[in-house]
Amino acid sequence: MLQPKNLPTLEEFRADARQWLAGVASPRESHDNAWGEGSDSVALFDNLEHAVETELVEAGKAWERARFDAGWGAISWPIEEGGLGYPAIYARAFDEEERHFDVPRRSEIFEVTRKLIPPTILKWGTDAQKTRWNRAFLRTDEMCCQLFSEPGAGSDLAGVATKATRDGDEWVLNGQKVWTSGARFSEWGLAVCRTDSTVAKHAGLTAFMVPLDAPGVTVRPIRQMSGGSSFSEVFLDDVRLGDEYRLGPEGSGWSVALTTLSAERIASNDLGADAVPRMLALAKRMGVANSPFLRHATVSWWSHIRIHELNEHRVAASLEAGEEPGPEGSIGRLYCTQNLTRTGDLAAQLLGPRLVADVGEWGTYAWSEQFLGAPGYRIAGGSQEIQRNIIAERVLGLPKEPK
Repeated sequence: MLQPKNLPTLEEFRADARQWLAGVASPRESHDNAWGEGSDSVALFDNLEHAVETELVEAGKAWERARFDAGWGAISWPIEEGGLGYPAIYARAFDEEERHFDVPRRSEIFEVTRKLIPPTILKWGTDAQKTRWNRAFLRTDEMCCQLFSEPGAGSDLAGVATKATRDGDEWVLNGQKVWTSGARFSEWGLAVCRTDSTVAKHAGLTAFMVPLDAPGVTVRPIRQMSGGSSFSEVFLDDVRLGDEYRLGPEGSGWSVALTTLSAERIASNDLGADAVPRMLALAKRMGVANSPFLRHATVSWWSHIRIHELNEHRVAASLEAGEEPGPEGSIGRLYCTQNLTRTGDLAAQLLGPRLVADVGEWGTYAWSEQFLGAPGYRIAGGSQEIQRNIIAERVLGLPKEPK
């Protein structure tokens, strides 16, 4: 791997990033602690009309293209792959600086397209596949979703039933995927399919890049209990793909998926961070200082928020030292999703009936979407039970669960 010739210090890099951002975007006005100012949405999943959501996606893509073209889109990527070759902490630092500016909000599909799929292709793809997809995804010229979960498999990725059968030089895919974030706005989907049912479950899987406009692909939005349709179910009916769409060797689908999931656990650990200052403002508004019960509940919630922040600082320090993220990412992922639930629970304690009855008061009923959205993240990207198994086995060294 080539090394950058003149690696700036982290503070120099941050200063350059701030200078560029200031030239293309306005500083973000903070309404963090101001009651009644700005939008009061704290939703974890978008609940928007399709036209509005489409407009936001296009704005996000325009921003990502400008960022990429200015050299900020592949900061930690290898130089030989078109990146700057900087340590991963530099990419994290740019994201931190970007939060101080009024730039388009990007939904989860941007994380999948830019931070999950390209590293997977980088590790498992052929040179032709890297050329075909990685720049397009990093620049968001095209979008990609994950076709992992299935109705009958739950969190058992090795239990997928979608089949890919060889037919000469082609593969024929049949099955159903579910809980697919951003499928309506994606041109591609990374699918894990069963190609051999005679071997162990983990060994009989193969990964494919599926064009979602191919004959036989049907995308149907799923209405969530929190209101929106961020997820979709995707049906594959006799979808024919050439072997050039296979990602990684036949039978390596389990390892390919683990590469994607490892990146997801690192990328998604700041979920719900924007709601923290809003919760502090709500607690102040509800007068927690006058209630020992609510004061204790709020302090308990805040202590867990701080623990998660400190763990993320530890991950950042590891990245700055040049270390690759390990199973510690599961600790952050688990704590992050637990804190989403803690945040919703505290909102319920503070608001009481106003959480479920819209009385027209700013900053009250809006918490219902956060409360109803939090359970989804207890299973997204690997359930909490799976994260605990990873921590127990790979961090604590405990015996593996019996098969």
